[in-house]
Amino acid sequence: MAAFLLAHLSDPHLAPLPQPRLTELFGKRITGLINWRRKRAAIHRPEVLARLVADLKAQAADHIAVTGDLVNLGLPAEYIRARAWLDALGLPRDVTLVPGNHDAYVRSGVAASLTHWSDFMHGDDMPIVASGFPFMRRRGPLALIGVSTSVPSLPLMATGRIGPEQLQRLERILHDCGRAGLYRVVLIHHPPTSKRAHYLKRLTDAPRLRDVLARQGAELLIHGHNHRRQTVWINGPAGRIPTIGVPSASEAPPGEHDPAGYNLYRITGQPGAWRCEVTMRGVAGDNVVEVDRKVLMDGVG
Repeated sequence: MAAFLLAHLSDPHLAPLPQPRLTELFGKRITGLINWRRKRAAIHRPEVLARLVADLKAQAADHIAVTGDLVNLGLPAEYIRARAWLDALGLPRDVTLVPGNHDAYVRSGVAASLTHWSDFMHGDDMPIVASGFPFMRRRGPLALIGVSTSVPSLPLMATGRIGPEQLQRLERILHDCGRAGLYRVVLIHHPPTSKRAHYLKRLTDAPRLRDVLARQGAELLIHGHNHRRQTVWINGPAGRIPTIGVPSASEAPPGEHDPAGYNLYRITGQPGAWRCEVTMRGVAGDNVVEVDRKVLMDGVG
């Protein structure tokens, strides 16, 4: 079987920030705007993101996964700009998106993301609907399974939640795709594990997600949120499942976290004998270079 190349980037935090109207500055947006002007505007640079996306496109991936946080303060104009960015990234059939906590920065953001980005957030066999998570897209040997953790949270918090209905549907999708022999890739914004220091930005029902994965398995879970390269292995029914995070796609060095980067997953093999080679690429000065390369454990799930 020919290799399938999946690209993954996350947390572009698209800049520059639109000028907010006074009527739009309420609640969490006020503290967010202060934080943006104080430090985040210097970290999330559009020229860095453009350099990264140009390098990604040069790799000619078969599909692109984006795991949320396209916007910053949930301003109405941000969702329109983000749609233009998605259209420039690729056609909806070639790009799969799940939203992040910033995409629900205020309560109206949940509806705004669905209004403007639904073409990138629905399954192959279902209509574009407001309650379409989790969804599944079949691409080559892959089942791309999109889970939303995007819920509004209080100021100074960045928590996410899946909810029991999504978890029930996710269990069925994982089971069915596993029986079909597909390479199951779960797309999610918040990671399924977090350190105690990240309590205010955790996935609140992460233990329930890990329970589902322990019962049904998956070959790979990819996420954003932490703005760092990280690999954590969690239990599956027949081995460990790799959960891999990427840096923000727009973070200029030296920032608070890892410099901007993305991952490429080259998937070959067959059920029970999958092989996934991960290439990590990142910004270094004016260039984007290979940072690391490794092969994930075969046959995980």
